[in-house]
Amino acid sequence: MQARHPARALPAHGEIDPAQALEFMETGALLLDVRDANERAAGAARFSIGMAPERFAEDLVAIGAAPSRALITICASGRRSLQALDLLRDLGYRNVASVRGGFQRWRSEGLAVEYGALDADSAERYARHLVLPEVGIAGQGRLAAARVALVGAGGLGSPAALYLAAAGVGTLTLIDDDRVERSNLQRQVVHVDARVGMAKTESARIALCALNPAIRIETREQRIGAGNVEALLSGHDMVVDGADNFPTRYLLDAACRRLRIPWVYGAVHRFSGQISVFDPRRGDSPCYRCLFAEPPSAAEAPNCSEAGVLGVLPGIIGLLQATEVIKLILQQGAPLVGRLLCFDALATRFQELALARDPACPGCSSSASFTGYEEIARVCAG
Repeated sequence: MQARHPARALPAHGEIDPAQALEFMETGALLLDVRDANERAAGAARFSIGMAPERFAEDLVAIGAAPSRALITICASGRRSLQALDLLRDLGYRNVASVRGGFQRWRSEGLAVEYGALDADSAERYARHLVLPEVGIAGQGRLAAARVALVGAGGLGSPAALYLAAAGVGTLTLIDDDRVERSNLQRQVVHVDARVGMAKTESARIALCALNPAIRIETREQRIGAGNVEALLSGHDMVVDGADNFPTRYLLDAACRRLRIPWVYGAVHRFSGQISVFDPRRGDSPCYRCLFAEPPSAAEAPNCSEAGVLGVLPGIIGLLQATEVIKLILQQGAPLVGRLLCFDALATRFQELALARDPACPGCSSSASFTGYEEIARVCAG
C-alpha cells in the first residue's frame, strides 16, 4: 500500500479499531501480523507483513523501518498483538498500536483479506487445521494429495467417509455393491430416506460432495472378490475396512500386503467394536491373520443383520478409523500398529490389547507363501 500522506501519530492508549488501522496504513503505518505462517494461511489483512515478535529486531531493520515509523500489530483476537507492543517499545519504537479484536474482527467488518499458499475456500474451510502445528499448510497439502479407498459405504464407511471428506482428503474411492435400505439408516448416516433404493456408492457421493465439493469422489459399484481386489485397491495410499464379512477382510489383508498399502481395520458386533492398523511398510507390523489365522464359521461370527448392532457403535469405531487414517497421512502420533483397541459400549470402556506378529502366521511369517486370491477365497468359503 502506498502512503498518500505523511505518517501521523498513533493513539497513545495502544489499541485502535480495524477501520482506524486501515486509515493509518494509508498514511504510512505498517501493519505487522504477529501470527505464525499457518495462521496467516487461513487469511490475513491485505498489505499486512508477517513478522514473528522474536524477529522484530532483524526484520524491521531488513525492511528499513526507522524507530519513528508508525507500526500497528495484529493477531487473531488482539491479545498477542498487544503483548508485541512491549517488544517494539523495548526496541525504541514509540509510535505503535494494536488492532482491537484482531484479524477476527478485521474479517467480520468486511475489510480486505488476502490468502497465501491455499485458495480462499481452503484457507477458510481448514482454518482449524492450519493453526495446529502438527497439520499446518504442509499437512493440509498431504491430506489433499492423499488417495484413500473405503471398502464399504455402510455403518463404518459412513462416518469415516464424512470426516475424511471434511478433513480435505483429496480423493476418496467408495467401493460397495449394495443399495440403500431403510434398515441401514439407523446407523449408516451418510444415507438418507430419500435415497432408499439408490446404490450406496452414489448416495454417499452425493452427501460427500455436498459436504466438501473441493475433493474428488470416485465410485466403484462392485463387490470385492478374488478377481478384482488388487485392481480396486491399487494406486491408493490407504484403505479403510468397512466390510462386514471375513472373506473380504482376508482378501484385503493379502492385497494390502502385496501392494504395501496400510489398512485400518474396524469391526462391530452388537455393543462392542474393535480397531487396529495393519501396515505392511513396517517390519514390526502384524497382519490381519496374526489376529485371525483362520476365518471363524458363520455361527461364530454372525453379521449385523443376524446379531444386531447398536446404531451409534459404528459411528464411534468409524470415527476412530478416520482418526488413524489422518494420523498416518500426516505422519503424526502413534498409529494403532501392533495394538487392538476394543470398545464396550454398554460399559463405556476402552481396552487396548497388544498384538504382536505371529512367527507362524499363514499370512506374513517368513514361511508363508502366497498361493493366489482364489485360494484365500476358497479357505474362507470352507
